[in-house]
Amino acid sequence: MNAMDVALICKALGDANRLEIVQMLSNGEKCGCKLLERFEITQPTLSHHMKILVGCGLVNDRKEGKWHH
Repeated sequence: MNAMDVALICKALGDANRLEIVQMLSNGEKCGCKLLERFEITQPTLSHHMKILVGCGLVNDRKEGKWHH
């Protein structure tokens, strides 16, 4: 892991919602719809947060039907 990777991870975890998403996912896989029940954010906002978390390698996602896990 290089300095750029570490910087991206730190930036991703600098947002309270993303930090809480990572904490929730550390307990096991969750569907995006379950995450939305916990947060007062819209689906596009959740998608934005997930894109950042996946992009820096903190979480993995998979698609099952129309749902992302």
